[in-house]
Amino acid sequence: MTGGLAVRQVRKTKIYHEIVEQIKELITEGRIKPGDRLPPERELAELFKASRNSVRDAIRVLEQMGLIESRQGDGTYVRTLSADELTKPLALCLLQSRTQMRELWEVRRILEPALAESAAARIPDEELGELEVILDVQQRKVEAGFIALEEDAAFHYGIAEAARNGVMLRVMDTLVDLLRQSRERSLQQRDRPAFSHAGHVRILGALRRRDPAAARAEMLQHLREIEERVFTMDEEG
Repeated sequence: MTGGLAVRQVRKTKIYHEIVEQIKELITEGRIKPGDRLPPERELAELFKASRNSVRDAIRVLEQMGLIESRQGDGTYVRTLSADELTKPLALCLLQSRTQMRELWEVRRILEPALAESAAARIPDEELGELEVILDVQQRKVEAGFIALEEDAAFHYGIAEAARNGVMLRVMDTLVDLLRQSRERSLQQRDRPAFSHAGHVRILGALRRRDPAAARAEMLQHLREIEERVFTMDEEG
């Protein structure tokens, strides 16, 4: 495996940091892929022209970052990161930055009305029925005093699936994960769960009528209303 890996000879200072950065680059560029086994410590030391102690320190850092894992008696492997592992750190950063959170909502205002518009023209009766079931469960939970977090997310994701665009669905996957903490916080408002459900009912009505323009408009209105409440809550908090 080492024959095809072109690396730079490391400098004399902070050697293990440089090893970490180069291995990260190799993973990012796809020259080392998830599931690949890294060369043994001795070979890596020869490859980087570094000591085995430096290589050992680099491996430890990469393990702490979650990029690789050591399997006793078998070697060290590049990990396959789950969407949750990738988005949790970013979600934390977004929640700590009001500007970035507003930009994330801007992305939603661009993406989700377009998804609703496409879904209105493409959604089959079966998936309309599934959205109706989601809203029925959401209504019962709201009336019982629960926030219905799962149903809130499932409704928006169901519309994304109905749009039949694989690329936008992948983007929506990430948005759902990033917004989970924000959605949970905002749904704690006393009237927010019922308000959210009412918006969903309007959107579903446009989907039932197979009215793309109305579906786009209702989704945009819904997002703007919720966004206003989210940031008003933050200001008051």
